[in-house]
Amino acid sequence: MDIRDLLKHIVAKGASDLHLTPGLPPMMRMNGILEKLEDEILESAQIQEMVAKILPEDKRLASGEEIDLGIEIKGMARFRINVYYDRNGLCAAFRLIPALIRSLGELGVPEIVDKVSEMKRGLVLVTGVTGSGKSTTLAAIIDMINAKRRDHIITIEDPIEFVHHHKKCIVNQREVGTHTRSFSEALRGALREDPDVILVGEMRDLDTISMAMTAAETGHLVLGTLHTRGAAQTIDRIIDIFPPHQQEQIRTQLAESLEMVVSQVLLPSMEGGRRQLACEVMVVTTAIRQLIRNKKTHLIATEIETGIQFGMQSMERSLKNLVDTGKITQESALPWIHDKKIFENT
Repeated sequence: MDIRDLLKHIVAKGASDLHLTPGLPPMMRMNGILEKLEDEILESAQIQEMVAKILPEDKRLASGEEIDLGIEIKGMARFRINVYYDRNGLCAAFRLIPALIRSLGELGVPEIVDKVSEMKRGLVLVTGVTGSGKSTTLAAIIDMINAKRRDHIITIEDPIEFVHHHKKCIVNQREVGTHTRSFSEALRGALREDPDVILVGEMRDLDTISMAMTAAETGHLVLGTLHTRGAAQTIDRIIDIFPPHQQEQIRTQLAESLEMVVSQVLLPSMEGGRRQLACEVMVVTTAIRQLIRNKKTHLIATEIETGIQFGMQSMERSLKNLVDTGKITQESALPWIHDKKIFENT
């Protein structure tokens, strides 16, 4: 069994992921659900041999370690790979990264998000669980800026996923572990590299979040991701990561710098094939800035629901639209609904 053949199969079938696990046949994720790709049961040594054929020379795995990297297989596609050990031996997960960067409209992202490409400063966050399409949405935003503006874009990623070629902008893509030691160190350096736009692949610690907000305050457009569900939870998560004595200052800083939060989830399509995007969008208005400052984030959901004139959209409204148009089932929507009354009344 050849790893390149398996990867070709998932590209041809439109699957999003390939999983290799000892004791199981190769599995692929189609429309959000795992399916068998081949019948042959894999052993750990077999997986090790397969993966070794595509790993760079400097990426060899010792027992108890794991590797996270992006690779390009010429003539096929790019993949994000995580190779790791479990109790049965070596495992590998491959995420397909499409070669073509699709537009926000093609992805099903609400039109108001196009406005991010016109912003000169501030913090814009794309949030959601793993596999919710955050990187794809951010790639579409960066591509739009790259095509429209004459700016300097710096991306800090772990690993680099979508590859951006210079269009009207200079685009420097940096990979944590390869080109820099950490997100926070790369962000600190970025402020001395004359950037206009900074993409932070993941805002996962206090230093990175603090540096990102500082960059947004000092006249840069900063795009980042968080593993949170919904705008209110995103704000609370950022504030809670700081020590209590700093939280009041961070609350004020966030109220000033935050411009938009886009929260996403990908759901199985009723017809199979490509999954459907449900999306909550919070545009930070004067009223929402006041709620953040005054510790009233629990009222943000109401502001989003009544903020249609600003281009806002609640997750419930997005899910209801997908159900009503026959794109997803109500059963698949229900786990993602925060307020069933809003869902029923939209």
